[in-house]
Amino acid sequence: MSRTSSVSHHAPVTPAPTRVYDEAFRASEAYKATLPDMQNTDATQIQGSNVPIIQVGISNFRLPLAYLTQSGAKMTLETSVTGTVTLAADHKGINMSRIMRVFYEFQDRVFTPEVLGEVLHAYKKELGSSRARLRLEFNYPILKDSLRSNLKGWQYYRCCYEGRIDDLDRVSRFIHLDFVYSSACPCSGELSEHARAARNVFGIPHSQRSKARVVVQIADGAHLAIEDIRDHCLRALKTETQVMVKREDEQAFAELNGAYMKFVEDAARLIHESLDGDARIRDFQAACAHLESLHSHDAVAVINKGLPGGLSADFEEFKNLVC
Repeated sequence: MSRTSSVSHHAPVTPAPTRVYDEAFRASEAYKATLPDMQNTDATQIQGSNVPIIQVGISNFRLPLAYLTQSGAKMTLETSVTGTVTLAADHKGINMSRIMRVFYEFQDRVFTPEVLGEVLHAYKKELGSSRARLRLEFNYPILKDSLRSNLKGWQYYRCCYEGRIDDLDRVSRFIHLDFVYSSACPCSGELSEHARAARNVFGIPHSQRSKARVVVQIADGAHLAIEDIRDHCLRALKTETQVMVKREDEQAFAELNGAYMKFVEDAARLIHESLDGDARIRDFQAACAHLESLHSHDAVAVINKGLPGGLSADFEEFKNLVC
């Protein structure tokens, strides 16, 4: 009896990948053309609902940027950047790295709110989106005089330049600024004076560190500096916290608080009055928080210009105003 020999056919064995980083390897154009691009696959690769996404991008990439002060001087500040664009239905995703790479093309510019429009136009073009947003967040120093001792110190303000561009290429520019001040309670002041007059009892009115977060939209064609926003808050509220303080300054600050006592409602309305008279400001919103020393909770208020379709005063993140 004859025996038929069987031949086994096996798939070629793929060698295990090496665990060595090849420093000498260089990606040629031909090699890069073979790299998979999952963000630009077709709509069949979408997971979940095939709907538009209002904002998609990257947040908090940081770099040093130059800014122009009110006097025309330049200063370089560490900046946190957030860039987002819209994503239409039937598109899997965006090229995230392009958000940063496009921005880096502007890294040597001196940044003003006007420059934001150029970046936003580039985002729309390079990412093929209908709308885009950009936020630059930084701490901005302004030299502040003491009240009576003739000293100077640097006050830092949490600031943000924000830009938005819509599907008609209209650019909106905003400046955000946090202003920290002291708020002495009018009720506590009157009650302390009543105790002195009625019973000759010494009392101290309560005051507390407070914060106003102001957002202004710059009018088309207008120029507005961070110092302008700070000055509006200072004129409205008077009692900004101090940097350099000697005894004569501390006494002056107590007198200043006595002269300008205010509830949180007063603070919001005073800011409104100051901003509303500036023709360079198209729209605005202010959220105030008085971090009560009497209570275990905070007193808060939000106010806006009331422009139809404008900033809505829909602010709920009061805990983020803790100084």
